Amino acid sequence: MAKQFKALIFDCDGVLVDTERDGHRVAFNKAFAEKGYPIEWDVEQYSELLNVAGGKERMRHYFNQSSWPVDTADKDTLIKELHKLKTDLFMRIIESGELPLRPGVARLVDEAVAGGIRLAVCSTSNERAVNLVVGKLLGPEQNDCFEMILAGDVVSKKKPDPSIYKLALQRLALQPDECVVIEDSRNGLLAAKGAEMYCVVTTNGYTKDEDFTEADLVVPELGVPPNVQVTIEILRDIVEKH
Repeated sequence: MAKQFKALIFDCDGVLVDTERDGHRVAFNKAFAEKGYPIEWDVEQYSELLNVAGGKERMRHYFNQSSWPVDTADKDTLIKELHKLKTDLFMRIIESGELPLRPGVARLVDEAVAGGIRLAVCSTSNERAVNLVVGKLLGPEQNDCFEMILAGDVVSKKKPDPSIYKLALQRLALQPDECVVIEDSRNGLLAAKGAEMYCVVTTNGYTKDEDFTEADLVVPELGVPPNVQVTIEILRDIVEKH
């Protein structure tokens, strides 16, 4: 029996929206400033920090490598407080409409709905932030088409661990070869492949030079006419011809 393409699963940051450079990075820096910490992550430094998946984990890694603020009484409490503040600041950026959807996202969602393909999001980012990105930028009609949004600490291990994609498979009650994941980073690619799913990579300024050897397709963007790079038919071919 021929395989069928049944579900399209998006990562959020860097896939739905190019949030890292002018979204998360800016929000981290604003949070540090509000706490009175003389810390500012520039684009080059943040690019390196993106190798650590998850905002809380990223800050902990940074502080371990440099030094913790002198007023730190409890490291876990500080990380939670900073991350909550950063998330609030990031959500204000999204609410402002400053960060648009990446090219082709809305088109591909519409194609999936028309083709009877189930939709989901799997992200290591904060759950509130991911829900806001999907709800605010895709709008209520397209938002309602997403069957499931998994984000934040829904699993204990972040990408490149495949736990979040394995959980998605369990909740969707699907087989790995019935799903295509769209990611933007090597960590995301490894997570999808660790769950034995097909994976298309849409690169961005931070990830364009990463190794995507294992990907089923690599493109600079999903694309809008006349520069369409990925369609539902292309994704269906990936599934049915392997």
